[in-house]
Amino acid sequence: MSHATLWYVDRGSGLVALLLLSAGVVLGVISALRVHSPGWSRFALAELHRNIGLLAVCFGAVHGATSVLDSFVNIRLADLVLPFGSHFRPLWVGVGAIAVDLTLAVLLTSAIRRRLGYRRWRAVHLLAYGAWTATVVHSVAMGTDARATWALVLMAGCIGAIGGALVLRLNPTGQVRAPAAPR
Repeated sequence: MSHATLWYVDRGSGLVALLLLSAGVVLGVISALRVHSPGWSRFALAELHRNIGLLAVCFGAVHGATSVLDSFVNIRLADLVLPFGSHFRPLWVGVGAIAVDLTLAVLLTSAIRRRLGYRRWRAVHLLAYGAWTATVVHSVAMGTDARATWALVLMAGCIGAIGGALVLRLNPTGQVRAPAAPR
């Protein structure tokens, strides 16, 4: 595979992973709020959340693999999981490694959720917010298109979606309120 092809696959899979991770976090918040509709049961929403999360992990794996395979930069397989050891931009590759590590913790504990119990699983599952934050920071710092208008709009959309979901999540009444009508 040519360097150019690897670069495009690396860049594209990273952006898709960010979008999917953002969607997965938003769906997780909606699921935690017990939001449902007649057409979507809570179980369907939880399944969609899980599948989008797994798809985000798959695209993240493609992103990591193409980063290692691309000979233009020196990123080793260990750099994907061991923070700050990379010879290439160690801080920002390290932030990406932290995102990977946190995501793996969420993924692995979700696989053994029944054995852990709800409280332990949920405590680890909250690391998804840290994984998402590290992913955004990694994307902004490392992304070759991070300063392009379309990329800024994409990242702003992800941040806005998560911000909006968190506002709903942290609402002490747990109820979604319509904005007041103008007078």
